[in-house]
Amino acid sequence: QVTLIRAMRDSNLPKFLVEDAELFEAIVQDLFPGVEVPDTEGGDLAAAIVASMKEAKLQVVDKFVTKTIQLYETFNVRFGVMAVGPTGGGKTTCYQMLRV
Repeated sequence: QVTLIRAMRDSNLPKFLVEDAELFEAIVQDLFPGVEVPDTEGGDLAAAIVASMKEAKLQVVDKFVTKTIQLYETFNVRFGVMAVGPTGGGKTTCYQMLRV
């Protein structure tokens, strides 16, 4: 069950707005009551992203690191990826942190 929930989370959460993510988590809890899925740690990837951000003289924000990890995971499971969001929302910077 944990593997299924993690797969559903990894493939869907990056696409959701904050409100939709909360709804998704509630649905998962209803479908799998009592199943605790630990959050995945970024490990070496998170450390590399933080190092890239510091090198680029950017402020390290946990939410941005999480979104960058999600973008990386999305690249690994999808053939095409489109980053959508407001101007100045960090889409290009997120991608650039993975390229460094």
